[in-house]
Amino acid sequence: MAHYHSLGTIPHKRHTQFRKPDGGLYSEQLFSTEGFSSNYSLLYHIYPPTMIIRTEEPTDISPKPATDNILKHRSYQGFKVKPEADFLKSKKVVLFNSDVHIALAAPTQGLTGNVFYKNADSDEVIFVHEGKGVLKTQYGQIRFGYGDYLVIPRGSIYQIQFETEDNRLFIVDSFSPITFPKRYLSKYGQLLEHAPFCERDIRKPENLETIDQKGEFLINVKKKGLLYPIWYGTHPFDVVGWDGCEYPYAFSIHDFEPITGRVHQPPPVHQTFDAHNFVICSFVPRLYDYHPLAIPAPYNHSNIDSDEVLYYVDGEFMSRKHVERGMITLHPGGIPHGPHPGAVEKSIGKKETPELAVMVDTFHPLMMTDAAKGIEDEHYIMSWAE
Repeated sequence: MAHYHSLGTIPHKRHTQFRKPDGGLYSEQLFSTEGFSSNYSLLYHIYPPTMIIRTEEPTDISPKPATDNILKHRSYQGFKVKPEADFLKSKKVVLFNSDVHIALAAPTQGLTGNVFYKNADSDEVIFVHEGKGVLKTQYGQIRFGYGDYLVIPRGSIYQIQFETEDNRLFIVDSFSPITFPKRYLSKYGQLLEHAPFCERDIRKPENLETIDQKGEFLINVKKKGLLYPIWYGTHPFDVVGWDGCEYPYAFSIHDFEPITGRVHQPPPVHQTFDAHNFVICSFVPRLYDYHPLAIPAPYNHSNIDSDEVLYYVDGEFMSRKHVERGMITLHPGGIPHGPHPGAVEKSIGKKETPELAVMVDTFHPLMMTDAAKGIEDEHYIMSWAE
């Protein structure tokens, strides 16, 4: 996220004296990625952000593989993940490798009061399938609703508050920075004219609330697959101002402008985010191909280098049978996949599609967890033989 933003009150020069009304110094904090070699922001706290008062033993929350069989087409019924009140416990990793964790969550409550979360392992992309609320961070607040991607840089402390009890989230944890595809960007970082979205579509934090409180504040910190309960003596949202290029933001899938052509376009035209060894794409309602002999259905594709994960959000999908909201399909690298029988002929002459989906393509094999095994449709592998 290389777009400069600022909220609140900041000094004229960085790394200089910035004093409170009582004459004391505000505490400056550098929030930087990839050491000191990439994007950063500077935050100014009422109290030093280092005031740990106690710690507890960590809990292992790392995903475990349920099988070694990675060469099988699979399908999962995502809405069968049971709702849970605890936001952190509701997150169920279903697929994972060393680059990315893919999870489902159905929290009935958020993180409120004196409880916070910080993912020190990975950037998070939370796709909101159902529900609405507010993401609260040290940088300010972001309202969210159906179809929003919430992109949260690693190390960000946040709370999430829901205005509904029926919430469904599709979550991607990236062990490398989440960025926009380089082909969309100028050499100076501006989104170019051919990009399927622009800066106006990016919703930045607003309503910076400075909370001056002492007490006991629990920040659950995830690091190397362990969740560490760390208690601080001051409220983490005591920031009076900040500026920089590293901060959470929201982008709605409904603001993604589809790229179409005379013949069927390949999946990279749907790419929304980039990361190391995987990409995130958005399939949105669009007009079909307009060559007089066009076949709107996708052609059979031999997955040589990547696993393809498709999360179905809404609408009808001409290439698949029996698609349900919240369903996930996994088509692994090494064996081809394509439209279900009859889908190609059925697609000819169609003018548009209402489909809405999120795709994650990885360049290393994904492993399935027990959480995924419990919601798997065992018959999916045979669905091409019907």
